[in-house]
Amino acid sequence: MSLPPCFANASHEDVARAVPLIAVDAASLSKYLGKHSERVRRWVEAAGFKAEANATLLIPGEDGAPQAALVGVADVRDPFALSAGPFGLPPGIYALGKPGVANEGLRIELADAILGWGLGAYRFERYRKATRAPARLVLEDARTQTSEAFAILKATTLVRDLVNTPTEDMGPAELEAVALRLAKAYDGEVVTVLGDELLRENFPVIHAVGRASHRAPRLVKLHWGDPTHPHIVVAGKGVCFDTGGLNLKTGDGMRLMKKDMGGAAHALGLAQLVMATKLPIRLTVLIPAVENSVAGNAFRPGDVLVSRAGISVEVDNTDAEGRLVLCDALAYAAEMKPALVIDFATLTGAARVALGPELPALFCNDEALASDVLAAAARVRDPLWRMPLWKPYTSYLKSNVADTANSGSSRMAGAITAALYLQRFVPDALPWAHLDTYAWNDRDRPGHPVGGEALGLRAVYELLKARVGR
Repeated sequence: MSLPPCFANASHEDVARAVPLIAVDAASLSKYLGKHSERVRRWVEAAGFKAEANATLLIPGEDGAPQAALVGVADVRDPFALSAGPFGLPPGIYALGKPGVANEGLRIELADAILGWGLGAYRFERYRKATRAPARLVLEDARTQTSEAFAILKATTLVRDLVNTPTEDMGPAELEAVALRLAKAYDGEVVTVLGDELLRENFPVIHAVGRASHRAPRLVKLHWGDPTHPHIVVAGKGVCFDTGGLNLKTGDGMRLMKKDMGGAAHALGLAQLVMATKLPIRLTVLIPAVENSVAGNAFRPGDVLVSRAGISVEVDNTDAEGRLVLCDALAYAAEMKPALVIDFATLTGAARVALGPELPALFCNDEALASDVLAAAARVRDPLWRMPLWKPYTSYLKSNVADTANSGSSRMAGAITAALYLQRFVPDALPWAHLDTYAWNDRDRPGHPVGGEALGLRAVYELLKARVGR
């Protein structure tokens, strides 16, 4: 596995010229200064460095060359503890635990160093190159000892890249191409149901949502793994752009809708991670990939669509399209009788109002599964917050002409009613988790630049690891 450009090979030359990187909090900074000269103490004091989280400081030696680099850390268990380093420090090569140099700071786990440094160095450069190169971190034997950490980093950057890419270059066909590329790399198989084939193969709701676009709707199915292993199905909402349909969004509401395929990006990122680490599962990924466009043949408010499951759905609002494409995918997933179904979706603004942009909403129909997901999220510091599948709110989805509506006139409990709609297409006995994720950073933070983001990816991967073992 080749190293990302923000890392340096642990060659003798790189190690020799690397600047020691020292992670410190207030207590360890005091100890560090107590071991060094008055010159160093005065330099740190003059710079106002107090080891706050994400603060960085380069310390010059007697000859003016860098003697050490300090990075402030609030919590050594935070996987993003070192994420300020790549751009907070000048370009150059740095090393944690440099041979021959006493480790004077806090101990950062190698896997956390890889993730934090790698994501701190991330910039989306498809259309514009970064103004400077990130600082590089030397990793002794990291390629052989921590391949999982690099796999997690690579999967996270895949999610970010897919979400950041505008729809002109990331439509339904391009999402399919990503699945094909992954299948080729990891010996999987992709089967696609395209355009009017969706009607013949009984995916009528996916077809209805996507038929108004000049880019044909499709269901992309990625299969991988040993048939004797536990079968897991992961579905991802692949609405490559959402105008709102005939219930047209405002300009502000439409501005970021290139990210409405964020659920599909998460599903593909998880697939890459599972396949790269060879988890002992049989994986099926389902991506209903569409554009929700406006044209003469667009589906309309008031239309009744009969889904794959035979449940009739009155379209109350064409802008509630994500749950529509997912209902056919979830019904298909249930037919496979897997051990577990998980879906990712940028589904509701209501979830963002309730929990903000950085905390995905988790809905589960199984108490043991919910407990396991939350425990996994806590272990890897990839937070989720469980919300209830509160049955009485099903009344908000009542239709006078169909089995259910896709949304209702009330703005109450929008994230919950969307999850309740999806739950109707999953048998009660089938463990199911639904992640309503934002897939986006609204603000710049070290390791989290504005743009596409993987939220819940590491938590679900940790869940699968814990459930199936090695």
